[in-house]
Amino acid sequence: MEKKATLGAGCFWGVEAAFRQMEGVTATRVGYSGGTLENPTYEDVCSHTTGHAEVVEVTYDPGRVSYEQLLDVFWRKHDPTQLNRQGWDIGDNYRSVIFVHDDEQREAALRSKAHEQSSGAAPIVTQIEPAQTFYEAEDYHQQYLEKRGRSSCTATLARAG
Repeated sequence: MEKKATLGAGCFWGVEAAFRQMEGVTATRVGYSGGTLENPTYEDVCSHTTGHAEVVEVTYDPGRVSYEQLLDVFWRKHDPTQLNRQGWDIGDNYRSVIFVHDDEQREAALRSKAHEQSSGAAPIVTQIEPAQTFYEAEDYHQQYLEKRGRSSCTATLARAG
């Protein structure tokens, strides 16, 4: 039975592309979660008034890829020590957040965050919150980099510390 993971790690384009390359990931969608406005648009989210984060919803087969493996990619695709920003992208919509769908994911996310924190000096600011309504982003955002023949939207960020 397939499961879902919802992860926010800055600009969702590069994060989605990384998950799409994983064995066992059956689908990805980019969108918005964690805010107060129903059916937000990209412009709404970028106004920094809705509280939404840019997220990737990953559908995966837990018999082929574990939630922990998804979290490993999540940590590698962004700098979790930057509060409400990733590189040049600044705002609460770029925050580092793991939206958990059940107690098992919550426990795995807490363990994974603690493990990541133990390997670095700078505090990890990643939030772990219960999953909220996922609003799919506009079609032009879906598989954005694939459509343009690119694999990343920014240079790899080096973690401070």
